[in-house]
Amino acid sequence: MYTEKVMDHFQKPRNVGEIENPSGVGEVGNPTCGDMMTIYIDVDENEVIKDIKFKTFGCGAAIATSSMITELAIGKTIDEAYNISRNNVADALDGLPPVKMHCSNLATDALQVAIDDYRSKKKK
Repeated sequence: MYTEKVMDHFQKPRNVGEIENPSGVGEVGNPTCGDMMTIYIDVDENEVIKDIKFKTFGCGAAIATSSMITELAIGKTIDEAYNISRNNVADALDGLPPVKMHCSNLATDALQVAIDDYRSKKKK
């Protein structure tokens, strides 16, 4: 059912945890399946994501997509990271079962909310 990459990111997730004093935080959830995801970003003066962490409560696919989005976003500008799509996440994991695609939506949504949070703080 799951690819080797999904299982790898589920069993050995990357970038788990919180960032103290993050530049932005994105928290999203799916009430239908109960998955909850929080992404923390640390952005440098050039608007590059220099650190990213996540905490996820959910299924294996939710954990794997959280892990993968952190790998895809780190080192990118906030504009580049904002444009990471759910298909980019699923493709990087060598695919997700159709019933689990909503998990990649959560991962991209959480990252976009974290970037929106960063942008709103920067305007103040």
